[in-house]
Amino acid sequence: MFSWLGKEGRRARAGEGEDVVETVTGGLKELYSKKLLPLEEHYRFHEFHSPALEDADFDNKPMVLLVGQYLLEQDFPGMRIGPEPTTDSFIAVMYGDTEGSTPGNALVVDPKKPFRKLSRFGNAFLNRFMCAQLPNQVLKSISIIDSPGILSGEKQRISRGYDFCEVLRWFAERVDRIILLFDAHKLDISDEFSEAIKAFRGQDDKIRVVLNKADQVDTQQLMRVYGALMWSLGKVINTPEVLRVYIGSFWAMPLQNTENRKLFEAEAQDLFRDIQNLPQKATVRKLNDLIKRSRLAKVHAYIISQLKKEMPAVFGKENKKKELISKLPEIYRQLQLEHHISPGDFPEVKKMQELLENYDFSKFHSLKPKLIEAVDNMLANKVAFLMTLVTQEERNTPNQKVQGGAFEGTTAGPFDHGYGEGAKEGADEEEWVVAKDKPAYDEIFYTLSPVNGRISGASAKKEMLTSKLPNSVLGKIWKLADCDNDGMLDEEEFALAKHLIKIKLEGYELPTSLPLHLVPPSHRKSLRGAE
Repeated sequence: MFSWLGKEGRRARAGEGEDVVETVTGGLKELYSKKLLPLEEHYRFHEFHSPALEDADFDNKPMVLLVGQYLLEQDFPGMRIGPEPTTDSFIAVMYGDTEGSTPGNALVVDPKKPFRKLSRFGNAFLNRFMCAQLPNQVLKSISIIDSPGILSGEKQRISRGYDFCEVLRWFAERVDRIILLFDAHKLDISDEFSEAIKAFRGQDDKIRVVLNKADQVDTQQLMRVYGALMWSLGKVINTPEVLRVYIGSFWAMPLQNTENRKLFEAEAQDLFRDIQNLPQKATVRKLNDLIKRSRLAKVHAYIISQLKKEMPAVFGKENKKKELISKLPEIYRQLQLEHHISPGDFPEVKKMQELLENYDFSKFHSLKPKLIEAVDNMLANKVAFLMTLVTQEERNTPNQKVQGGAFEGTTAGPFDHGYGEGAKEGADEEEWVVAKDKPAYDEIFYTLSPVNGRISGASAKKEMLTSKLPNSVLGKIWKLADCDNDGMLDEEEFALAKHLIKIKLEGYELPTSLPLHLVPPSHRKSLRGAE
């Protein structure tokens, strides 16, 4: 699908704020190892929730996880494409000076890659995991995680040999974007796809939905397809916020139906901007994930210490364990009130009950206030300091964006989105673009009784109100059209005002300041003189 990976690229510019990035990243590593990790280890957090973080987890580039059926325009080692899901492997597509691939078993022992903790999923998974390396410009800024094709129908009954949803959950905690890909002709959410989406709970802010090949249906069908997709997603994703769905044809094939071309272009630009900004927002994401992890680790510590507290010293341990597991929801409510914790910070009850079956509660640790205090201090003070550094980083690296591939061509020449439309129409023409409609505007102008070649603001207002645009918009148009700020409009300024009204009525946005190509010819000299 996505033609992100163009065949040629140019060197990425080093960000001006690299020292700041290193400072923030180093601060995150230190906070985790000194403040949060001791709490996690003491209460066996890694056995219940998520493996310990390593340096590579903080140092790696932003990652994008793709889930669903799709095509990438540039082939990469290990890739297979077919009409049915044929990709049976997780493939990490990353930058490399030369093209090559690394198998899963070798990949999870590389300390420079953020995949070492995936070894816990065993050989069945590692045999279906690899890293494809490409000398590609896009991959200098982001890495792409290609997930296996989603199974449907009878194929769902075939075991993959590893816990597919748990692997997705592991990646979801570490990536910067999760993109769910749907085909306009295949909207059914299979049982496996439904379970996969549920694995992303708690990561809703990272999820984006793409409806691909939307050009293969007409506008009426597209409305029905979009409605059906939102209805299906609503049953799977329990969130009060509506997911952002990008509609278009995200592959390099001719559009079969061009009536929605402008919509597809606008959607593609929005999606590309979202992806392009990931490097600039990556440190914020890592900081945010560390905060979420800290809150969960604290809650976990309270749960484990409470279970330990209620266990008998000698007799009846097994019966008490069963009792505590069954009344876990009640324990949750008790801890919420006692420690003023939001219900949303607690792990899923059913999953926690299943995990607790395997443990001897008498071997759990009692509550250690100093470990909790250390994490509270980190959240209250240290994180706030790092946030100021992150803000400084964003200020110093405003252009730290994904470059190359399809991102390189999104604003190229006349194919920039909106080029030649709305306020940009006539930008590369010698003749004033308003001139073609000026005779019709002049007829209206001279019915408004101009004096010395100008009409008053009151006369202009009466005519402009016939557009039925709100005063807030008409006020902006007046400000743009009254080039000499004399409170009146000559015939060229009036024609410009009518042109701007036309632009707005056609659904385009007004410019914040008047572009040079829209300035009336008789006012261009005075404008240049003022500059």
